[in-house]
This record gives sequence, structure tokens and C-alpha cells, in this order.
Amino acid sequence: MTTPYQPPVEDYAFLYGQAFGLDLLERSTGGALTAGDATDVLAAAGDFAASVLAPLEELGDRQGAQLVDGDVRMPAGFAEAYRAFVEAGWVTAEAPESAGGDGLPAAVRAGLGEIWNASNAAFALCWLLTAGQIHALDAAASDALRETYLTKLVSGQWTGTMNLTEPEAGTDLGAIRTIATPNDDGTWSISGQKIFITWGDHDVAENIVHLVLARTPGAPEGAKGLSLFVAPRILVNEDGSLGGRNAVTTVAIEHKLGIHGSPTCVLAYEGATGYLVGEVGGGLAGMFVMMNSARTGMGFQATGIADRAYQRAAAYAAGRLQGPVLDRPAGTTIAEHPDVRRLLLSMSSDIFAMRAMGVYVGDLFDRAETDGTGTLAEFFVPILKGWATEDAVQITSDAIQVHGGMGFIEETGAAQHYRDSRIMPIYEGTTAIQSNDLVGRKVIRDRGRTAEQLFTLIDETSAALVASGDAVAQRVGERMQRAVSAARRATASLLAVSSQRDAFAVSVPYLMLLGTLAGGWMHALATVAVLSNGGDAARLTAADFYTAHHLPRVHGLAETVAAGEIV
Repeated sequence: MTTPYQPPVEDYAFLYGQAFGLDLLERSTGGALTAGDATDVLAAAGDFAASVLAPLEELGDRQGAQLVDGDVRMPAGFAEAYRAFVEAGWVTAEAPESAGGDGLPAAVRAGLGEIWNASNAAFALCWLLTAGQIHALDAAASDALRETYLTKLVSGQWTGTMNLTEPEAGTDLGAIRTIATPNDDGTWSISGQKIFITWGDHDVAENIVHLVLARTPGAPEGAKGLSLFVAPRILVNEDGSLGGRNAVTTVAIEHKLGIHGSPTCVLAYEGATGYLVGEVGGGLAGMFVMMNSARTGMGFQATGIADRAYQRAAAYAAGRLQGPVLDRPAGTTIAEHPDVRRLLLSMSSDIFAMRAMGVYVGDLFDRAETDGTGTLAEFFVPILKGWATEDAVQITSDAIQVHGGMGFIEETGAAQHYRDSRIMPIYEGTTAIQSNDLVGRKVIRDRGRTAEQLFTLIDETSAALVASGDAVAQRVGERMQRAVSAARRATASLLAVSSQRDAFAVSVPYLMLLGTLAGGWMHALATVAVLSNGGDAARLTAADFYTAHHLPRVHGLAETVAAGEIV
């Protein structure tokens, strides 16, 4: 049961031009781009995604990637779609100018990330990992590596991967045992096994560039002993042409719950030729550039998969007749059943909050060098990744609920979104990894100063709503005021703990508290914009619903945070 994908271009036009009180793109680019330009970009991307990528999503899920005689074969149509993606200029458009790309602002990339993932999350993972590697090499690679590898990644001719995880080294990267031994010619010989490598092998591009964390001889134990290497699937000759196959073998592809169209590979390095990126021992710092890029990308992926699930559920509910609907005429569809309407509003209001936060965080990064917003941007990275991915799992589950028993049947397509979403709170750092970073590095270490900066911003918006004279706006503002007070109490509880275990035992609840609160703030800002400029009254309904149904979780989570570890 295929539901055509509808890109949320109107929402992004509102976010870029009105929701935050000004034209975000005009401010961040000094007038080089406007909200209208950004909206046009997303409209074009939406057309491409709906016509080229979305039709392959269910097919990719059914066929999956296959390992044939040591090489991965992708589902039908994926190679052609990738070529079209490259030829349309989307890879180069998103790559930073410093790497040779067009350098679209991060606020625009947030919208693109949602669209690619909503239309085909398995396909989008290829670009997500390539984009992360582009940022990592742009930050740390030598001129020679930039010329040989970065240019081909930015052009889209080659794709990139991130090789961290090993059978005995998952979250604990310090346990990595892959070894890189120096060769006489300045290259390195890499040996070891890496698992869970997204798009680690495929047949859609002519070469794959692996970015590999490995330990060098005599290096200290733990994370400080890791270095970073480029290891291409196919070796590159001095003139830039492709040579022979590197000693990297695809041992297996994982049989997964979801994202079947994305090949997750086990790779064996058997004396493979690699090239050092940055300094010996500086591997983790280099890889963190890629990891941070991937983590914000996960927030966009969560928004995209959640919205696709919502669109499918809303379309089903709008056409399904089942029983009499309370206080509605005969022939009314299930979309008007009170609880189905609740589920649909819950989903759509949460998705808008995610979407708005993605744009807001992107804008913070866009202005980091000029306006000093970098600290707040980094503060939001674990929140966006953790909160959005956790909520997306709930949203895709609710989409199945809207379908009723038919949602549990694969033919409706609703189950795929749930299966695809379940990995998101796990990969690129579990929710607990994100929350430990948030609590340990970004709240306790700076004594809550950045958190208080956020709370002050929310206070300003809430006060404006309470003073507005509009009944809905006043309700939203008052709920926000109560929630931010609870958030302050929870933050004070964290800062007062005598044991780190007390803080980290409740770090996930604290992250979810801040994500839910920030989502309410996004709706509060949207409410201010609608009151100031007019517009869709449905945005007020969404804000009213979110702050009545989602925001109260902040109070319960604050109680949990105050309790610390229960022993």
C-alpha cells in the first residue's frame, strides 16, 4: 500500500522565514541566500526524492543488499538512483566550500537530511557517512590526501565509510585492536576486523574510502593510542587512476531488523594499505569530527522516518471507515475517532518540534564563527540525536497503532518504518552515550551555564506568550514557564550530586527532559510568529497539543532526575 511521499516544503518555508522572527538564511549568509532560496532548494530536493528515491524504499526493504562471491550487490535501481543523485549535484551542494563543495548552510542541510531519509533512509545512509568523512578529511587530511580522496568524495564519484566498531570494541573505542604498522614507503599496513560498517561494500560507486581507527605499534593503551587512516577499497595509482583491489575483504553482511537496503558489513583488513590522517595518536579527535556530523544527521534521519510514518498513517486514517465516530455524521473516517485524532496530533506536533530543532541547531552552527553560537550548538548535538531518535521510535510505533491490525502486516508498509527506526537510538552513539556527554561535559563541567542560557531564552518567549492576550498563546506560555522551572530544578539536582553514578544513572531522563522542553520552545516560537504575522491556525493547535500532551513529561522526568540512582 504505497503512500506517495509529500516533502514538507511549506513547514521549512515557515521555519526559514518566520518561525524565529527573521529570515535565518539572510542573517547567516549575509544576504547571499534568503529563506526563499532555501525553500526553492528543498522543493527541488523534494521532487527528486519523491520521484527517484521513494519508489525504491519498499523494494530495497524486500530485496535487501546481498553478498555474492565476496562482493555486495545492491537492490535493483539503487545504482541508477545514486548516479542520478550525483548528476543532480546534491553531493557537491552539501559539501563545505573548504572541501570544494557548494557549502549549503547547515540549516538547509537539515531540511535536505530529512527529505533524503524520509524518502529512503537506507539509501540516505550512504550519503550521510560520506558527508561525515568529507568533514573529517577537510579538517585533518594532508594536501596529498585531499587531492586524491577528498575531491572524489565531494564529486560523488567515491563514497566513504566510518570504521570504528570491532567484535570486542563497541562503545569502548579504547579496546580497539586493529593494528597499523608503518611501511618503508610512508604507507601503513592495516590488519584487523571491523563490524557494523554502514555501506562498507556496494556496487553503486567505483570506489569506497574507508576511514579506519587503528592502533600503532608501541602506542599507549586506551583511546590515546588510536590513529586514523584512509584505506581505499581499490588502491589509487600515482596518476589518480584506479589500480588493484586493496586487502580489504567483505566477510559478511549483517541480517538486520530494518534498513535492509543499507549494507552493514563485516570487513577484514589483511595487511591493507592505509594512509595516515593527521598525527599519530590523534585518531579519536579526527574521528569525532565525522561522528558529530553523523550525530546531527541522525536527528534529521529521525525526523524523516517519523514523518514518512506519519504521512502513511494519516493517509490510511483519512480513508478508513470503521464503526460510528462519536459526534460525527455517518461515513466519517477513523481520522475523527478521538483517540486516532490524538495519535495523529501527537505524531505531527512532535515531528514539527524535531524539524524546527534541526533548523535551529543548523542555524547555530551557521553562525558559530560570527555570533559565537558554537557552544550552544554543541550543547544541542546530543539532545537532537538522543531525543529525536527515541521519539521517532514511538512515532513509528504509533503509526502502526493508527493502522490497527493492518499495521502489523508488512504489506501496508507501516512496519518498515518502525523496523528502520529502531537502530537510530543505538548507532552513532547510544542514547546513554549522548546523555553522558550532555551531563558530564556540557552541564556539570560548565556548572550549568549553557543550560541556563537555554532556559533564559525560553523564559523570554514564554513571557511574550503570557502577555499576548491570546488564550491559546497564554496556555502555551504558562505551560512553558512551569516546565522550565522544573528543568531548572532538575539541573540543580545534577549539579548537587556527590556521586557521578547518581548523575549518569539519570542522564537519559535528563536528556529527554531537555529535548521535550526544547521541542515545546519550538512550538512557542512558532506561536509567536503566527500571532505576529498571521498564518495557519493549525500551528496554534499543534502548539496547544504539544504543550498539553508532551510537555508534562518534563515534570515527571525532573522527579526522576532528582531521585538519582536507586540502590
